[in-house]
Amino acid sequence: MDKIDQLFEHLTRVIAQRTSRRSFLARLGKLAVGGMIIPLLPVDRVTASARAQILTTLPPGAPVPAGMEAMAKHGDPNDDSACDYWKYCAIDGYLCSCCGGGSHDCPPGASPSPTSWVGTCKHPGDGKDYIVSYRDCCGKTPCGRCLCTNTEGELPLYRAQKDSDLIWCFGAPTMVYHCSTAEIVGVK
Repeated sequence: MDKIDQLFEHLTRVIAQRTSRRSFLARLGKLAVGGMIIPLLPVDRVTASARAQILTTLPPGAPVPAGMEAMAKHGDPNDDSACDYWKYCAIDGYLCSCCGGGSHDCPPGASPSPTSWVGTCKHPGDGKDYIVSYRDCCGKTPCGRCLCTNTEGELPLYRAQKDSDLIWCFGAPTMVYHCSTAEIVGVK
């Protein structure tokens, strides 16, 4: 044990002779800040696409692998009153198409928020990726019908324009959320 103590004493003395307290604190600060950046790094979404490929290759009637039940629900991609509608890949909230409005129109009595979040959805018919703007309709009590929580491509709050968990009624006459719409704003 004596040799280990001598080794650490020698290393500590060498480091103390060659560095100052300020440089040590500066390096410690860099390490702390660098450690805080790790959660901000992009998230690898390869596993999600791999799961989707597995589900599409399953024969009809085959059991769905554990943990993939939510991805296995396949509906009509052209029904705008269903969560599986292709434009709703990143929507989070009640669908306005079930609440008296349309897929991109607020129902009467509700006003569209001037702010929105965005997502990119693949159209099943032409295979192109479309940029979709999701906008909350505000001013009426929550609709309560057709709740969808599709979070494809959603990022945490530090990238607010891609976070669907916020109530996006900023700038609307009232912050009371009613439902959400999806409007195509471009092709990727």
